[in-house]
Amino acid sequence: MKKVLIAVLAIGLVGMFVFAEGSDPFGKYDKTVSMNIGKQVDPNFNYPEGDNPENNIFSRYLLSTLNIDVKNAWQAGSQSDYFQKINLCIAANDLPDGLGIVTSQHLKSMVNANQLADLTDAFNQYASPVIKSMFEKSEGQAAKAVTYNGKMYAIPNIAVPEDSYHVTWIRKDWLDKLGMKPPKTMAELEAVAKAFVDKDPGGNGKGNTVGISGPQNGGKLYATFIESTNNAFGFDPVFGSFHSYPGFWLKGADGKAVYGSLLPETKAALAKLADWYAKGLIDKEMGVQKDATQPIVSGRAGIFFGPWWMGYWPFPDAFKTNPNANWQAYAIPVDSKGLYTPHGGMTSNQFSVIRKGYAHPEAAIKMANCLVRDEGTFDQKKATIGDYPLRVPMAFPDECVVTIKALNDVLAGRKNPSDFDTPDYKVYKLLYADVSVIRAVKLSPVDNLDSQYWDKSNPNFARMYSLLVGIGAQYRQPINKTMSVIWTQTKTMESKWATLKKLEDETFLKIIMGAAPVSSFDGFVKNWKAQGGDQITAEVQKESQ
Repeated sequence: MKKVLIAVLAIGLVGMFVFAEGSDPFGKYDKTVSMNIGKQVDPNFNYPEGDNPENNIFSRYLLSTLNIDVKNAWQAGSQSDYFQKINLCIAANDLPDGLGIVTSQHLKSMVNANQLADLTDAFNQYASPVIKSMFEKSEGQAAKAVTYNGKMYAIPNIAVPEDSYHVTWIRKDWLDKLGMKPPKTMAELEAVAKAFVDKDPGGNGKGNTVGISGPQNGGKLYATFIESTNNAFGFDPVFGSFHSYPGFWLKGADGKAVYGSLLPETKAALAKLADWYAKGLIDKEMGVQKDATQPIVSGRAGIFFGPWWMGYWPFPDAFKTNPNANWQAYAIPVDSKGLYTPHGGMTSNQFSVIRKGYAHPEAAIKMANCLVRDEGTFDQKKATIGDYPLRVPMAFPDECVVTIKALNDVLAGRKNPSDFDTPDYKVYKLLYADVSVIRAVKLSPVDNLDSQYWDKSNPNFARMYSLLVGIGAQYRQPINKTMSVIWTQTKTMESKWATLKKLEDETFLKIIMGAAPVSSFDGFVKNWKAQGGDQITAEVQKESQ
C-alpha cells in the first residue's frame, strides 16, 4: 500500500512542478540583484589573468544576462573543508544567500532548522520548459528528493544512470605489449594484474608497478545509498561481480530490506580483495596515500576502477606524463554468468539551496535555466564548470544513450552535425556542441578508440574521450543493475549512522589490507547490529514496504 502512495505522491509532485503557468524563465532584472554564496573551488585551476573563482566568465555572464551579481561569501578548496563549512553555517544558523552543492543530509538538516526558502512558487513560475521536462522524465524522483511537507526546498541535480555504473580502466598498451587480451572475468582480471606487476610493461623498475590502484586516505571503498554515484578509485566493480552491494539497502529473499554490507556476498568480495592485496596486486599504499591519482598520472598503475568521466580527471595529466598511455574502459569483471552487474544510483543526491528570507529566490531558478540552455557555449578552458554559481548537473535520463548514438552516427558519416540542430535534439544541452566537434577530436580510424587515434591537444578531448570510451564501454553488453530500496537516512541513522559507518569502513579496510582476518567480518556484523543497526534495519523495512 505504501508503494502505491509513494507512486501517487511522485506523480502529484511532477504535476505540481511541471504544469504551472510561468513568467519569463530568462528575464533580466531591471536592477542588479546581489547574491552571496558559499562555494567549493579548485585551488589548482589556472585562470586567465585577472580572473579568479569569484570573477570569471560565469560571473560576468550572469551579470550581463540576468543582471545578477554573484560574490563568494566564503570558499573552500576541498570537499571535506567545504562540507565542514556548511555544517558550521547550519549550526550557527548563518547561511549565505545560496549554497551549491549540498548533500541530502545537509538539505534535511536545513529544512528541519527552518533555514531554507520555499522554492515551490519560484519553480512553478520561472523554471524553463526544458528543466520542467527533465523533472517530469525523472518519474517523480527529482521532485521527491527536494520536497518536504509538500514544499520544494532545493534545486536537485538530475543524474544520468551512467554516473552510477563504475567501469574498469586498464592500460591497453600494456596488454598489447604483453600479448594479452582485455579481461572479462575475475580470474582474467587477476591474471592481468599479476602480469603487470611481474613483467613491468611500463618499465617502472622491479617492484614499482602497481597492478590495481585504490582509494586515497579518506576515499570510499565503494559508493553507498547516500552517495551512490561517481566513486573514483573504489572497488565497486569487484563487489558487483560477487553480487555484493555494500552500503546499499537491498530487498532480501523474504522481501524485507537488508543491509548489503552484512551479507555473505560482501564477505566473499572482501576475501578476494584481501587475497589480491596479500599477493601484491593491489597498491600497498591504498587507503593511506594522499592522492589516489598519483600512481595513474605517474604511469605506475595499470588498472583502476571509476566512473565514465575519467577523461576529465586524471587522464589529461596522465597523458602529459605518458603520451603513449592507452587507458581504455571495460564493463567488467562480469559475474559467474557472464553478466555486468553494477549497482544503480539515486536520481538526485546533490542540491543547491537558497536561505530563508533572501529577497529573490527565483534568481536561483533563472541561473539554472541559463546554465541548461547555454552550457555548451562556454569556453571551459577559462573556468571550471564548477565555477558556475549554484550549479548542480542536470540531464535527461537518456542523454548519454542519445549522445553516444549521435557521435557514432556523425563519425560513421550516417549523419551530419546539422541534423542535430533541431528543437528535439537541442533539449540535450551539449549534444549539438558535441557532434559539431567530434570529427576534429577523433582521428582515423574512427572506429578504433585507442588513445593514439585522438587529438589530445583539442580542448574537447576530455569530454569526447569520456563519452566514447567511458560510457561506450557500458553499452557493449547488457546492464543488470541493482538498486537500493531507500536513498535517505532514517531517524535513528541521524544519530548513529556516522558511528556505524566508521565501524564498517575501518573493519573492511583492515580486512583488505590484512590487518584483520576475513573472519572478523562476522564480529563486525554482530557489533553493527548491536550498536543500533537492528533498530535502523527495522526503520528501513518499515519505510520500504
